[in-house]
Amino acid sequence: MPKSRSLVIAVLAVVIGVVGFLFWRDNGTDALPEGFARGNGRIEAVEIDVASKYAGRIDAVLVQEGQLVEAGEPLVQLDIRQIQASRHQAEAELRRAEISVEIARLLIEQRKSEVRAAEAVVAQSRAADVVAQRQLERSISLAESSVASERTLEVDRSNALGATAAVASAEAALAAAKAGVAAAEASAVGSEAAVAAAKAAIEAIDVQIEDSTLKAPRKGRVQYIVAREGEVVAAGGRVVNMVDLNEVYMTFFLQTADAGRAGLGTEVRLLLDAAPDIAIPAGISFVSDVAQFTPKTVETEVEREKLMFRVRARIAPELLAKYLDHIKTGLPGVAWVRLDPSAPWPEAAGGRVLE
Repeated sequence: MPKSRSLVIAVLAVVIGVVGFLFWRDNGTDALPEGFARGNGRIEAVEIDVASKYAGRIDAVLVQEGQLVEAGEPLVQLDIRQIQASRHQAEAELRRAEISVEIARLLIEQRKSEVRAAEAVVAQSRAADVVAQRQLERSISLAESSVASERTLEVDRSNALGATAAVASAEAALAAAKAGVAAAEASAVGSEAAVAAAKAAIEAIDVQIEDSTLKAPRKGRVQYIVAREGEVVAAGGRVVNMVDLNEVYMTFFLQTADAGRAGLGTEVRLLLDAAPDIAIPAGISFVSDVAQFTPKTVETEVEREKLMFRVRARIAPELLAKYLDHIKTGLPGVAWVRLDPSAPWPEAAGGRVLE
């Protein structure tokens, strides 16, 4: 019995020693220097879902997961055979409308020629009417003096009435010819509108064809491919997910006192677990204005019980451009925040600083 008690006491001593060592390691040697704060987080980036604007079948996926792509680089090609058929139909409608415009213009010229002819007839009829009226006046004068016969007077009166009627008929023909010109011009306007509509339809189809090639909106890395060749996607359906490598940052949490001293642009060094000897310079780009509990995957159990402020440290795009091939989102690490600009960086936040 005494031996069993001694064994239990020895085991408890070992456990207490281990716990004490761990507590000392986490709270003694890990104490932060004055003017600094620290938080755990992961490398993140702005995610972009590249989606199809129209419903269609995927003809080809032109990239692979993990591939770096430039802005405007084709990612996915949708099947456009039906759209191309619609374009051929619109082109035929355009040709038909253009022919109608040409015919309408020829008809306008023809109607204008008819107007000119009708105007000439009107002028001729008016001249003949003037002659007939003068002849009638002379015949009336001669008939009163018994120089001209009654028959001659009647003939001249009939000719005068005929000349007047001819003028009215010529003027009516001229008005009809002018109306014909107006109708031909209206027809031309309608045909020109049909041409414009056909061209607009072709432009809309060309936009649809262009949008059927899904392109990278920004420079980044393809994270995963949602749909593959042969699959049919709905309008707005996601096809490729990528990350914008111009917006890479680490999100971490700071206690209230530290968050109050951290402002936009405050210097930060990021030390990733995968490369703890390399310090990545960054700057605070966001500090939450609302306190919250930290996620379980980020902080220790004790720290989770405290209200924290979410902070984001952004890596400069110029620095990212030099190390694009090495950037991996999701990597865990530690963010060292220099709250006092005059405080020297501690050895724990040192290492080789990327430039």
